[in-house]
Amino acid sequence: MPDTAFVDGKKKWPKVLTFDTSGPFVSVGWATESYSGGAVHDMARGQAEALFPLLETQLADCRWTWDDVDVIGVAVGPGNFTGIRIGVSAARGLGLALGIPVFAINQFELAHGYSPLPAGTLISVPAPRDMSFVQGANMGGVLISQSGLLIDPADPPADFQLSGGMEIRGHRAAEIASHFDATGIDESYTTDPGRMAEIAEFKYRDATAFPPRPAPQYVKAPDAAPARDPGPAILA
Repeated sequence: MPDTAFVDGKKKWPKVLTFDTSGPFVSVGWATESYSGGAVHDMARGQAEALFPLLETQLADCRWTWDDVDVIGVAVGPGNFTGIRIGVSAARGLGLALGIPVFAINQFELAHGYSPLPAGTLISVPAPRDMSFVQGANMGGVLISQSGLLIDPADPPADFQLSGGMEIRGHRAAEIASHFDATGIDESYTTDPGRMAEIAEFKYRDATAFPPRPAPQYVKAPDAAPARDPGPAILA
């Protein structure tokens, strides 16, 4: 239900339910008033089958029903291609079925918070195979893609030039900074369901209308390739 204006009486303290399936886990979070929490369930596969039972368990723990939920938040990436699709598809379906807003939250927001990045700051979050997804703004006039970039911290791209005074924070930040005239601060980021729910709550409170439906934030193509063999003939 995108681009729908909020009716009068928008709640100051909504009941928020969020989830993240962009990695080898299902993270389910909640927030209301000044409280938040949730749980992370590690799993290398099976997120699609596990997601809704875990959401039902979280609702029961909060003593909520689906009718109580005012806001959905979903992690849109970057991360695992299939996992992102699972989460985004589920969130879209819930938003449509419940008639409530769904807010997209990316991993850079989960790492640095809801506030815009300070000028000259690059955020690095873990990517598969010990690579990094990076995002930043206003670095010597250069905007690092809003969707992020995938780089090897040990061998950043030759055209990945950062300005003097840049500060890099996060996954293998000092190693990335060593290739440039920049400061690197290593920080470890892990999925935090309560923080995610708080970000969704902040987005809701700032919004004047339903946001567009969430869309996957892919930084790299899926590892799987299309099948080379021709598909079966379809008989009329």
